[in-house]
Amino acid sequence: MEYKDYYKILGVDKTAGPEEIKKAFRRLARQYHPDVNPGDKTAAERFKEINEAYEVLSDPEKREKYDRFGAQWQQFAQAGGRPEDFQWEAWRAGPGTRYEFRTVSPEELREMFGSTGVFSDFFETLFGGLGRGPEAFREYAYQPRPRRGRDAEHTVRISLEEALRGTTRVLEWEDGRKIEAKIPPGVRTGSRLRLKGQGEPGLFGGEPGDLFLRIEVEPHPRFVREGDDLRLTVPVDLFTLLLGGKVEVTALDRTVKMEIPPETPNRRVFRLKGLGMPRLNDPRQRGDLLVTVEAVLPSHLSQSEKELLQKWRQMR
Repeated sequence: MEYKDYYKILGVDKTAGPEEIKKAFRRLARQYHPDVNPGDKTAAERFKEINEAYEVLSDPEKREKYDRFGAQWQQFAQAGGRPEDFQWEAWRAGPGTRYEFRTVSPEELREMFGSTGVFSDFFETLFGGLGRGPEAFREYAYQPRPRRGRDAEHTVRISLEEALRGTTRVLEWEDGRKIEAKIPPGVRTGSRLRLKGQGEPGLFGGEPGDLFLRIEVEPHPRFVREGDDLRLTVPVDLFTLLLGGKVEVTALDRTVKMEIPPETPNRRVFRLKGLGMPRLNDPRQRGDLLVTVEAVLPSHLSQSEKELLQKWRQMR
C-alpha cells in the first residue's frame, strides 16, 4: 500500500490553515468535477483523490492523526523501508469507525463512482469506512445525471441575391452528421438563426443543444444595403437629364423603366417602392430601391459640337 500525500494532492503546504485548504479544494474540485469532464476517467480519479484529501485535512482529528502517521512514514521511508514492510496494523482504524462526508453527499459520490469505492485503501486503513465500507456501494449502479448538449454557433456567408430570396446550406459535423439549414429571405449581416436540437449531442440521455447560425451577407458590386432599402447609382446621359426621358434600372430581381423629368439635377435620388429587400418577419413586404442618377458627360466632341456648345454658352 502506498502512502498518499494529501498536502501535495491539494497543492498546499503542511502549515496551511483551514481557509487555504478550503480554497485549494474548491478550485481543484471545480476543475476536475465529473460534470465538467464527462467520461474522463482520469479526471474522475483525480476528483476522488481531491475529496479524500479534503476529508482528512479539513477535519482537525483526522489531520492530527494523519500528520503523526506522516512523520513516522517519513522516518520509515528515509531509512529505506518498503511500503509492504510498514506496520500498517498499528494504524488500522477500529471496527465501527464512521465519518461523514462534508464535501459532497454520499448519494452524489455513489452516483459519480458507483461500485469503485469512495475512499482509497490508504484512507480505509487509517480512518475506516463510512460505517459499511466500500463493499456496501456495490448495490448501486452508475447512473450519471442526463446533461443537455452544448449549443454551437456557425457563421454562414451568403450573397445579397440569396438574402433576397432565401437559401439553404448543408452543414456537416465532424461525426458525419449533416444538417440542411433553411435561411429565410430578408436576413442581414448579424442575423442569428436558431436551429433547435441541432447542436452538440446530449450526455447520458440528455437532450441536444441548439445550433445558432450567424449570417454574413457578402458585399455586392452594385448595391449598398441600408436596412431593408437598397442604394444603386445609375449613369444617365446629359441630354436625358436636361430634356427628360426614361432609363432602364436593373434592380436585384427585375428590370424597370424609370421616368426622368426635364432638368433633373445631377445626383438626384429617386425612390422606387418595393424593390428593396424583404422584411425578415414579413417577406411579403419589401424595402425600397434608392436610385442616384449620375450625369455622363459627352466625350470626343467634334468641331461642330464644340461650336454649338460655344453658342449655347453665349446664350446662357
